[in-house]
Amino acid sequence: MKKLFGYFGKGEWALWIFSVLLIIISFAIFDRENVLTLIASLIGATSLIFNAKGNPIGQALTIVFSVLYGIISYECAYYGEMITYLGMTLPMAAFSLIAWLRNPYKGNRAQVKVNKLGGKEIAFMFVLAGAVTAAFYFILQACNTANIIPSTISVTTSFIAVYLTFRRSALYALGYAANDIVLIVLWVMAAIEDKSYISVVICFAMFLLNDLYGFVNWKKMERTQKGGQTQE
Repeated sequence: MKKLFGYFGKGEWALWIFSVLLIIISFAIFDRENVLTLIASLIGATSLIFNAKGNPIGQALTIVFSVLYGIISYECAYYGEMITYLGMTLPMAAFSLIAWLRNPYKGNRAQVKVNKLGGKEIAFMFVLAGAVTAAFYFILQACNTANIIPSTISVTTSFIAVYLTFRRSALYALGYAANDIVLIVLWVMAAIEDKSYISVVICFAMFLLNDLYGFVNWKKMERTQKGGQTQE
């Protein structure tokens, strides 16, 4: 426990505690029934703080979150979200977990080695994202997915995020931040009909804050690793 408390800085503990408290309070006010949503949100918030540190534990928690979020999306007829998280985010989180474990920085398995992508690979990623988006649009249309346009955009941002995560790029956090914004819009639409989903909106607002911090910390890790040091 001493090692765990020392692993995260005061700011990181403050961010995690703030996220958890806001998620619990919003659940108590707007939901009170969908316990699965609460559990998924808490696991998701915890995964993000580990991801921000470049710790593979974050990817393991992302796998659990993907399963729970897929179930929640199915119940809301957001089949795009369900297919995206179960069919793409989950397996890519598993691949990312393996990639992060195989690429520790200086043998420290609690910190992945940051990778910088070249222009050609980034261009290839966007071409691939376009192809995946086009394919998913027709799949979602066939499934009568609710709010199909934001659901399709979510596929694009999710694919970019998971690709960058797998490739150990600091830009992964910006990909997830973009996806968080899309999901906030998506769940606001659901909350208009059912106020209990306001808690999900607040959850993704907290995810956005955590992902922005993740980008800042990964850039810091990148600079530190270039200097040949290990960031605690």
